Amino acid sequence: MEIKNASFVTSLADYREQAPITLPQLAVVGKSNVGKSSLINALCNRKKLCKTSATPGKTRLINVFLINDAFHLVDLPGYGFAKVDKKEKERWGAMMDHYFQDSTLLFHVLLLVDIRHDPTQDDIAMAQYFRQMDIPFTVVATKADKISRGARMKQLAPICRQMLVQPWEVIVSSSEDNTGRDKLLELIESVLTEEEEAEASEE
Repeated sequence: MEIKNASFVTSLADYREQAPITLPQLAVVGKSNVGKSSLINALCNRKKLCKTSATPGKTRLINVFLINDAFHLVDLPGYGFAKVDKKEKERWGAMMDHYFQDSTLLFHVLLLVDIRHDPTQDDIAMAQYFRQMDIPFTVVATKADKISRGARMKQLAPICRQMLVQPWEVIVSSSEDNTGRDKLLELIESVLTEEEEAEASEE
């Protein structure tokens, strides 16, 4: 897949499925400051499509982007940010839960974890949640440029063990040097094709 055009559509505090949000959706989720915005920008080859910040907790709404006039890329608020008060955390949690419960257009989730650290309890809980909800997802290990190539497999071991995935199922990624970009685009093309075929068979 080649991303030829990408544009911001809207931000939502409460998810609603109506125009202009009518296309299949790929969601990006992960803890605060794991690199969701940077990954979206790298995927789309656009430096400022998605606002990035060194301050965790910057994304507080559901941000929707239109990719190739074919599908929506959905950037969800980061979880696990300690400096946010309890009410705000609960609001974010409810916003995300409503999205995953209510979206009939979601076809896949990219679940981002930081390759430098063991998965958090929130990361593990998200993977369990997706399995319970029967939502297909792929674990993406971000910030690979921060460690040596030799250290990557070692760092992947606890991620795979705790997230209950196999090493070949994880995409190692870096938004700085585009590591994993081709694999992510291949994955998106594959799951989008599967979604289109499934829709066609239901008609």
